[in-house]
Amino acid sequence: MWDNPRVLNLAAGTLVGIAVFVFAIVAVALLLRSPLFPVSEIALTHSLGNTTREEIEAATRAHIRGNFFAVAPAQVRAGLERLPWVRRASVRRVWPDQLEVTLEEHVAFARWGERALLNIYGERFNAATDAPLPVLLGPAGTEREVAQRYARFAHAVAPLGAKLERVVLTERRAWQLRLDSGLSIMLGRDADGAEGRLARFVEAHPATLGRIARRHEYVDLRYPNGFALRVAELKG
Repeated sequence: MWDNPRVLNLAAGTLVGIAVFVFAIVAVALLLRSPLFPVSEIALTHSLGNTTREEIEAATRAHIRGNFFAVAPAQVRAGLERLPWVRRASVRRVWPDQLEVTLEEHVAFARWGERALLNIYGERFNAATDAPLPVLLGPAGTEREVAQRYARFAHAVAPLGAKLERVVLTERRAWQLRLDSGLSIMLGRDADGAEGRLARFVEAHPATLGRIARRHEYVDLRYPNGFALRVAELKG
């Protein structure tokens, strides 16, 4: 074997290849751990409304391990998307020492129950706001459906001169509304049928309830040929 030039050349070439490979791994490891090439700047591509610069800096720095070459943009992006108002994030390295961050924030459309919010896509997220928003509620997984129905119900009640402030889809799939006038409306099940009953109620309102001076508290539209009504008690 040792007197075979071809075998010796092959063995030597293999050893050289292994040595080069090991050297490359060591060199890369040293480069990634090197204090040289630090990430010195986090650049935002546009201004934001609800997420602060401090929050972005903290979330980004928490996921930087090592220098510019060691940064994993996917990990930084995941950290940023855990911020309350961030819907989507993108991160890219810009030579020689910069991370460029682009964020899309949630736009709050409504409250979901007492603690969460819905964005304009009907997606639930956990954040806080003092903005006056309608309240929506339904079983888990119905956020988008309830948000879409809210828009349709709100358009339907607009002729009443009142705003829709609450929509509830119960566990039994029944729809309940409340207007800012204080009027509660029970629509029952079957969303399309509920929309039809609501439209008929709004159309008939001027000639029926609109003639009653007393304030209405409750209207039940679950009847096929009419509705039940409760009015506020007069205080003497």
